[in-house]
Amino acid sequence: MDEAFGETRREIKGRIGAGLVLLLGGLVGLGAAFDLAYERVASLVDPGHVISCDFNPVLSCGTVMDTWQASAFGFPNPLVGLMAFPFVVYTGVLLLARSEPPRWIMLGFNLGALGGLAFVAWLIYQSVYRIGVLCPWCMAVWAVVLPIFWFTTVYNLRSRAIPVGEDWRGPVDDLLRFHWVGLAVLYGAVLAVVGTGFWDYWSTLL
Repeated sequence: MDEAFGETRREIKGRIGAGLVLLLGGLVGLGAAFDLAYERVASLVDPGHVISCDFNPVLSCGTVMDTWQASAFGFPNPLVGLMAFPFVVYTGVLLLARSEPPRWIMLGFNLGALGGLAFVAWLIYQSVYRIGVLCPWCMAVWAVVLPIFWFTTVYNLRSRAIPVGEDWRGPVDDLLRFHWVGLAVLYGAVLAVVGTGFWDYWSTLL
């Protein structure tokens, strides 16, 4: 037991794990969003600008940038990341510093992470089945949004920010011991969609 904060060893590990995921995931997402925003501005200023994440016809940020899906809210999608990921980093730092955010903030953060997951799911669908091109930096954002949502949800369930009836508390705690399975399923679903959707391309690399 942590005498200063009344945490069990399991709670300490859960908080540190969630904090690290939010901190590192937020930094990676922020970096990807910044680079995408930079490349977008650079391509508008200089039509001859060579975008750093254009590798071939299948892996091409520039091709995706020219679609309407790249400005789903009326402005470039990377601006969403530039606004959202700093808050993810900040929340991760709070957890690592043992500064317990108010319940309403964590619930709001969880709702925002769920919205981010839904947006990423829509972008994956559009990239695979409508645009037919993958944006490497976009995929970096996809890769971090999944654990950000999942670890936030797990943390909120463990800390009881998300209320669970006493009759369900035991079963939920038992499931949370194997929470990594749920994250593996999310990653597996994304890999299956991207893998099958671009199998003709991936098969040429084998």
